Amino acid sequence: MKLIGKMTPYTKCAMDCKTDAKVTAAKAAKAVKKGFFKKERKPRFSVVFHRPKTLKRSRDPKYPRTSNAGKHSKMDQHAVLKYPLTTESAMKKIEDNNTLVFIVDLKASKKQIRDSVQRMPDGLKKAYVRLTADYDALDVANKIGII
Repeated sequence: MKLIGKMTPYTKCAMDCKTDAKVTAAKAAKAVKKGFFKKERKPRFSVVFHRPKTLKRSRDPKYPRTSNAGKHSKMDQHAVLKYPLTTESAMKKIEDNNTLVFIVDLKASKKQIRDSVQRMPDGLKKAYVRLTADYDALDVANKIGII
């Protein structure tokens, strides 16, 4: 393009705009030939959204939240067995079934009851202590002081 006379700002802008238009047109043509990446939507098979499962780390505390320093088992042999039961039905069990009846602590397990009876034959939970043939329930009851 040949210009005659002075170049005004308008004519300068018109020339730049034409070159810019050519450049953008060339870029657009190149993009159309090449194609572009379009991300497809993932198909959803449920109408309810379920939050995806993410990493769940195990707890790793820097310090203990509660103090375990002076905690020991309060269930010793004296706390497990409260007292022997001396009702008529308990006496009948002693004579007929070779079994002693104790009132024991509610939180005591069978193993704790067995251990405490073996340590010393001395809460409101009932324990039937069946003795082996080696021991006579009447003798043990006399020794404890039930009879």
